[in-house]
Amino acid sequence: MKVTLLGSGTSTGVPRINGDWGACDPEEPRNRRTRVAILVESEEGARLLVDTPPDLREQFLRCGIDSIDGVFWTHDHADHCHGIDDLRALRYGRSGPIPGYGVEETVRRLRARFSYVFAGEHGYPTIVKLEALDRLRLFAGLTVEWCVMPHGPARSTGFRFGSDKSSIGYATDFSEITDGMLDLFDGVDVLVCDCLRREEHPTHANLAMALELGKRCGVRKLVLTHLDKSMDYRTLCGEVPADVIVGYDGLQVAA
Repeated sequence: MKVTLLGSGTSTGVPRINGDWGACDPEEPRNRRTRVAILVESEEGARLLVDTPPDLREQFLRCGIDSIDGVFWTHDHADHCHGIDDLRALRYGRSGPIPGYGVEETVRRLRARFSYVFAGEHGYPTIVKLEALDRLRLFAGLTVEWCVMPHGPARSTGFRFGSDKSSIGYATDFSEITDGMLDLFDGVDVLVCDCLRREEHPTHANLAMALELGKRCGVRKLVLTHLDKSMDYRTLCGEVPADVIVGYDGLQVAA
């Protein structure tokens, strides 16, 4: 298995739309960050997309991705779902809609905001067949486990995808470590983890919290993502332990 970081930035990306790079060196290409999403690929070639950020088209073109087997949403915040329309191009040539999953609250919110995606409209076919995660345990040959994580006053969904040989976890947009998260990510081979900045934040993990989660779960490889403009790539690489990977757009990590 492997995971590709399609995007590694916070909700405004790096640089911000006004050209603000913050502490990030604009000459370092790994500091240019689009909004977060990952692609998990199995040994058999199945592709699972997690989230549909506004930069999805650019990310797929950059990484040479032209098909997926299913899509999972962590939650309905704009930086995680407002690129949903780009799934239309992946629907072409399929015999049916793309399977999609989220917790019940996320499903309800996505249906309300993007009804045409899930029901078709004006002669256009349904793009995604959206279902709640409740009874899903296996998808495209991979096990699927999940838990709800606190995201300030909101909630996000953490995922763990596994095969007989390896596992990949994804924990983005969380603000505290729960027992459910410790159980879900225990012993995972690769954990892609929220790490907004060094200082504490009311709705996101900071560097200390991300490192704590990786350590408490015995993660083999911890990959930091959802980085803001204060997190210069090379500077951060010099601060983290040797088994921690600073994420960047297009990074691929094998489990």
